[in-house]
Amino acid sequence: MVNFQFNSGDIVKFRLAREEIEARVLESPDNSVVLVKLNSGYNIGIPKENILDCVIVEKFKEESKKEIIPISKNKPSIGLIVTGGTIASKLDPKTGSAKPLTDVSEFAKFYPRLFEKVNVKKLSIPFMILSENMSSEHWITIAEHAKEMLNDSEIQGVIITHGSDTLHYTSSALSFFLRDLKKPVVLTFSQRSIDRASSDAEMNLDCAVTMALSNCAEVMIVGHATENDDYCFALRGTKVRKMHTSKRNTFKAINCSPIAKVWPDKIEFLEKYNARSEGLTKLDASFNEKVALLKFYPGQDSSILDYYLVQGYKGIIIEMSGLGHVAVGEVKYSWESALKRAIKQGLIVCAVPQTIYGRLNSKVYSSGRALEEIGVIFLEDMLPETAFVKLSWVLGHKNWKNLVREKMLENIVGEFNPLLNE
Repeated sequence: MVNFQFNSGDIVKFRLAREEIEARVLESPDNSVVLVKLNSGYNIGIPKENILDCVIVEKFKEESKKEIIPISKNKPSIGLIVTGGTIASKLDPKTGSAKPLTDVSEFAKFYPRLFEKVNVKKLSIPFMILSENMSSEHWITIAEHAKEMLNDSEIQGVIITHGSDTLHYTSSALSFFLRDLKKPVVLTFSQRSIDRASSDAEMNLDCAVTMALSNCAEVMIVGHATENDDYCFALRGTKVRKMHTSKRNTFKAINCSPIAKVWPDKIEFLEKYNARSEGLTKLDASFNEKVALLKFYPGQDSSILDYYLVQGYKGIIIEMSGLGHVAVGEVKYSWESALKRAIKQGLIVCAVPQTIYGRLNSKVYSSGRALEEIGVIFLEDMLPETAFVKLSWVLGHKNWKNLVREKMLENIVGEFNPLLNE
């Protein structure tokens, strides 16, 4: 008779018919199955009837000791804003799920190299949220905390830890919100939590510190450049996109080069950048939430535009095919009349490429010329997510009512790449 006297969180060695498994026991909703986390990081369920014997290797102990935070006058100071995501999570041994790090001492335990290099003068945790649950309210809150830290004369730069799924929306928003930026603002993430052997968290954070202390006064995303632990890229906040669901090098510079290659102890700059300077950073977080992002597809009913008009939307970004096309002319699903009507009623319509790479050109085909004549604003090589954020920001400025086209085509924070040579 097997004695199942272990508790969730314990490390137990199980003897099965053909193998032995050592794993951490997790809470299980099914009393007939033992749920465990393997050393590989994967969870499996073992039917109790298949367990021949089990031995407790290590009893689970609740953490009680807090790490001592090393402070030194000889080290530079940074600000740290924690918003959630895998990089700010740790394994809950009882459930096998991730739970947030909510104390600076926990960061010192999991990321000791961060505190060896810098003093974290200010730590802010405005919220802990999955990035897909964020909205413009969260972006504005992050910008407010960042501005306060940036205008502290002792802080050299600001690091923001964030979930990866919508990180490029946040980096775009901060790029527009933080005006006259004088110091680095570095957003970083991890695809795999710090308790996993393949975690990218510590290296991403190490390289984020390097960029936060650099001369580069830009909003940037810093993360793995390759699937290996070679180096990181610093990527401009308005020209970056998450390109893979799970790879560690998920973020890529789009239609431009990374700003820099980054190691924990050095930087190789690849692009021009705004240099660090003296002065105060201002906050301009005007934002109109009545903007939509829409992807055109063959056979799509143009009446979707009427829906947005009825709902009171002020602008729409359309991911168009090819060089900037939707169906127009004498065809069954033509968008021409619907677009004319929508624009006449005041809806701002902008076109971006759904191909991601490359740029629009309205002059090549008749459909593009027709759309431009209607009043569609072609945003060249701007990314859809960046265009969505920018139009919302532009429309948030009521005094820009007659300048929307001009502002959308102005290269404010590097959202266009004028050097792109197709």
